Amino acid sequence: MNPFDSFLINPILNLLLLFYKGFALLPIPGALGFAIILLTVVIRLALWPLISAQLKSTQKMAALKPHLDRIKSEHGHDKTRHQQEVSKLYKEHGVNPLAGCLPLIIQMPVFIALYQVLLKIVDFSKNDFLTNINDRLYSPFLFLEKIPDPSYLGVSLAAKPSDWRTVGFLILLVPIVTGILQYIQSKMMSPSAKSPAPVKKEGKEGLEDSMAQMQSQMILIMPAMIAFFSYGFPIGLSLYWNTFTIIGIIQQYIIAGAGGLNKYLPEKWRK
Repeated sequence: MNPFDSFLINPILNLLLLFYKGFALLPIPGALGFAIILLTVVIRLALWPLISAQLKSTQKMAALKPHLDRIKSEHGHDKTRHQQEVSKLYKEHGVNPLAGCLPLIIQMPVFIALYQVLLKIVDFSKNDFLTNINDRLYSPFLFLEKIPDPSYLGVSLAAKPSDWRTVGFLILLVPIVTGILQYIQSKMMSPSAKSPAPVKKEGKEGLEDSMAQMQSQMILIMPAMIAFFSYGFPIGLSLYWNTFTIIGIIQQYIIAGAGGLNKYLPEKWRK
């Protein structure tokens, strides 16, 4: 068994089954769905400090952009002087440009492992489903004697929105909600100030404008992509993703405010 399974996938799977067994003992209808939600919340809260550091670093970098633009206009022709002034600015404001990247790098293996676990636990179609799951568990108490009931709020966690013709039309709400939540989070991460109308430029300035325009387009493209993936994935994965996104929206608002959504909020809710 590879180290990724031993140190990430198996511990997360065991934690998920522990939650599932707890909900099943109560008993609570939809135990597997509630276990997925609780697992997602626990992992998201465990990653809260790392994500907070990433958000705060991004916020600081955004606040320094006017200063960076000024330095570039004054010393852009001299690469050495430009780098010296930028380093000086970062030092004065206590900003490390890499601080926003490191937390993201650390989070990625956890995200991948969580995704893999949920993909395994809702893939009931495999003949060796129970064997594959039980072989990864640490305690006989967690062993599954039968396939978990996939029902959650009247829908099977293994169902896919792409099967709406047989499952029902309402299941198409899942990718729609997924896309909307992702759009809200993406919009919150964009600057709150309205950008001026683009002016055609040449050279490096024109390239920067093109990059800014591309970032603006990604606010729409990414939610559309996530919604498309959600259309073909089991509902259990969308349940995890939407829970993760909702907590992300809350964390984003607490730390950095509503960003690009500020103008749509009442004055008292703006940050």
